[in-house]
Amino acid sequence: MKIKVMKNIMDENQKLAEENRRFFESKKVTVFNVMASPGAGKTSIILKVIEALKDEADISVVEGDIASSIDAEKIEKYGIPVVQINTGGGCHLDANMIKAVTEELEIKDHSLLFIENVGNLVCPSAFDLGEGIKMVIASVPEGHDKPYKYISMFEAADVVILNKSDLIPYIDFDLDSFCKGVRALNDKAPIFTVSCRTGEGIGDFIDWIRTQRKATA
Repeated sequence: MKIKVMKNIMDENQKLAEENRRFFESKKVTVFNVMASPGAGKTSIILKVIEALKDEADISVVEGDIASSIDAEKIEKYGIPVVQINTGGGCHLDANMIKAVTEELEIKDHSLLFIENVGNLVCPSAFDLGEGIKMVIASVPEGHDKPYKYISMFEAADVVILNKSDLIPYIDFDLDSFCKGVRALNDKAPIFTVSCRTGEGIGDFIDWIRTQRKATA
């Protein structure tokens, strides 16, 4: 019985995710599902994208958290349309939540939408939101073993970002081991090593987003 209930939940989520996907595709929207552990730098990465591309593209953001609107308030200061979803304890966003906020955001054609999922490297990978790109962020302080421990997340990734690269000289972090771990699971997703503090690698990542937007248009 428990297996049946879980299957029903997942089937319903997938149905709604496909509805979301058709909606986004009809408007030529490039949609990113941003997933990471708490503190890896999801909001910081999104803000870097906003700073670089706000004059080139319409950008909107969905902020997912268990509680508070701290990150949404940071986004709002940039004049970017943002909607906060508080799950009240839930460890991930789902397709129904995204469907509910799309009208409120008034998403424009040919725009960028960033969905910042709840900080978690387990559950979010199992719930399709209707996004086009699954963006996984890891950070140097978390250690180089994350791809080996959270297999489904890195298998599903369309792009992997290693943030806080400026800390590598000060932390026991094996960059080669991290990349090998990702590649053992996923041989297609590009890996960007970046630092939101110093700006290292951000330009290359921004250029990659530009190419994804062109592919969607």
